Amino acid sequence: MTSPSGPSWDGAGRSGGGWSGPGWSGAGSTHPAAETADGRVRIPANVEREDQLLAGLTARQLALLAIPTVAMWAAFVATRRLVPLPVFAAFAGPVAVAVLTLVLGRRDGLALDRLMLAGLRQARRPRRLVPAPDGVPDLPRWAAAGRQPTPPAPLRLPARGISTSGVIDLGAAGTALVCQASTVSFALRTFAEQQALVAAFARYLSSLSAGVQILIRSTPVDLSATIAGLRQAAGGLPHPGLEAAALAHAEFLAGLAAERDLLTRQVLLVLTDPASDAGATGRLHRRAADAATGLAGAGVAVTALDGAGAAAVLASAADPSALARPAGLAAPGDVIFGSGAAGSVAVSTTSGGEWS
Repeated sequence: MTSPSGPSWDGAGRSGGGWSGPGWSGAGSTHPAAETADGRVRIPANVEREDQLLAGLTARQLALLAIPTVAMWAAFVATRRLVPLPVFAAFAGPVAVAVLTLVLGRRDGLALDRLMLAGLRQARRPRRLVPAPDGVPDLPRWAAAGRQPTPPAPLRLPARGISTSGVIDLGAAGTALVCQASTVSFALRTFAEQQALVAAFARYLSSLSAGVQILIRSTPVDLSATIAGLRQAAGGLPHPGLEAAALAHAEFLAGLAAERDLLTRQVLLVLTDPASDAGATGRLHRRAADAATGLAGAGVAVTALDGAGAAAVLASAADPSALARPAGLAAPGDVIFGSGAAGSVAVSTTSGGEWS
């Protein structure tokens, strides 16, 4: 990637506060960037990696190793006149192996000690969560007389509500607006065009005055509708060759879907505002318009999602394997009217409350 005179970029959509230049990258970064003969600067992907202090170990790993090492040394000094050295080594050896495995081991790119802490937190949390903004009510008297089941816990989501304009209420964290961005074929451009694209993106990063998150999601794609449409439209084509080409392409897509897990990428631009007042909506939409203008020079089209689009994105992020959210469903918090028994009218909300 070409590095113009602009903010550094770590490849994951986060902009740094420093500048990129020959032989260095980012503000205060200790990871050198190699410059090629054509002037390109390769920014390393491990710019957020923890610094190694001693023997390839980070400060966190050294602290985790120092505590059990000091404890075992103290135990040896206290028991060396009572316990023979082979016996102490037989007991301390498995402990040392377990500590080394926990500190130095990794799984799926995550340190084993952090994975163990996450597992302990997960084990201590309740298994059943239900949407209950006002808390989980107590069991009725007739149900509490028998076996006492474990009551569910309230489901606390970061998003409190979504307005029709797409602004997400994050409670004390403020508000957010999700925008969808198109992609650009960077590898198929010439060197000069790549420089222009990176310069346009750098100018947008330089203009930022508030927090922005660039999120790239990979979601499964279903080609059944496309395949059915090709087969249905093939018979109406004006030439037999076109019909054969359409059917062959449909068969190719069917075979591709049967052999591989097809994924599609979605690029989202999330704008945040620390306030939750009425003016936050206007500020977020103005920033979305500024993003659309700034990224237009890089060939990226930015569109702010409305309430239904934002709800669909959040639902897909919470359960990527689920089917797409059907269109026309009531938004969270909408009042639903329906006829109840004996001509009564039941009024309920999508958040779970009901009155009659």
